[in-house]
Amino acid sequence: MGSHRTTIASALVLALVCALCAVLAAAQNYSAIFNFGDSITDTGNLCTNGRSSQITFTQPPYGETYFGSPTCRCSDGRVVVDFLSDRFGLPFLQPSKSSNADFKQGANMAITGATAMDAPFFRSLGLSDKIWNNGPISFQLQWFQQIAASVCGQSCKSYLANSLFVFGEFGGNDYNAMIFGGYSTEQARKYVPKIVNTISRGIDKLIAMGATDIVVPGVLPIGCFPIYLTIYQSSNSSDYDDLGCLNSFNDLSTYHNTLLQKRVDIIQSRHRKTARIMYADFYSGVYDMVRNPQNYGFRSVFETCCGSGGGMYNYQNSARCGMQGASACASPASHLSWDGIHLTEAAYKQITDGWVKGPYCRPPILHS
Repeated sequence: MGSHRTTIASALVLALVCALCAVLAAAQNYSAIFNFGDSITDTGNLCTNGRSSQITFTQPPYGETYFGSPTCRCSDGRVVVDFLSDRFGLPFLQPSKSSNADFKQGANMAITGATAMDAPFFRSLGLSDKIWNNGPISFQLQWFQQIAASVCGQSCKSYLANSLFVFGEFGGNDYNAMIFGGYSTEQARKYVPKIVNTISRGIDKLIAMGATDIVVPGVLPIGCFPIYLTIYQSSNSSDYDDLGCLNSFNDLSTYHNTLLQKRVDIIQSRHRKTARIMYADFYSGVYDMVRNPQNYGFRSVFETCCGSGGGMYNYQNSARCGMQGASACASPASHLSWDGIHLTEAAYKQITDGWVKGPYCRPPILHS
């Protein structure tokens, strides 16, 4: 009798576990992914009208690790959104500017060089020459609206509610334009609230369109990147932190991320019953790779894998990856930086894992 009861109890437990697994699986599946952003997640929007040889990342050895040839991704292989697509059993996202593409399972609005702010903002700062394509948040939202209208027409509510949106990383190119245009980090800092406000308005617009699950990435620790470490190399040790990153640039990133997290919390509180807004901590994830490279299989965090710049960082603007004479290191997976500006496929895989399962996304993308 006791044995029979035990068997029944075990069966009930198994049934409950199976039911719970089914619920979790349903909660963690998305039928589509829509991505917005810049070169960190661009999967080809800048190249839909042809691959100019003047654009370095259309040239080998870009793409060598996974695709075997350049795909207009700014890496040796896959980027974050590719790994997210894999995780949810979806195909790699087609660039939104592709003609005749099937966008039923998502689309990628990200385009290299994209900014949060529109062109008039940069004109007002005398920085128009630092912005070289038209792909700000306002444009990308328009591209998405056109795609949504073609895919789901007037019945988009359930479709978009079952889709994952990744909104960023915006802001990085806005600050790049200012800094490379001669602005100090303190001068750039004055515009952070305006940039974060623009990002938050974009999130609000997505929610108004029907998005319910939105990942909002912060900006990266640019003070740890070879391009900044090379151009703004200093003889003053106090300009660097204990890992060798430039303090002032990382302070700018941290300020942006602090304001963005607060804004995400405010948006979430307004939509706590209808939307799930996830702050993805690009900064902390990458900074931990710099601090503990051995935990991620990296042997080098500051030396660029691809290029011919030589020196401590192997970076030089006139000898960038994709230019004649530049070559890739033997093992990109052992490097954090691919081309001095963007990361390796191996780094993007680690970042994605930190977003999907935690600890670098609040709350993690996978949830119960």
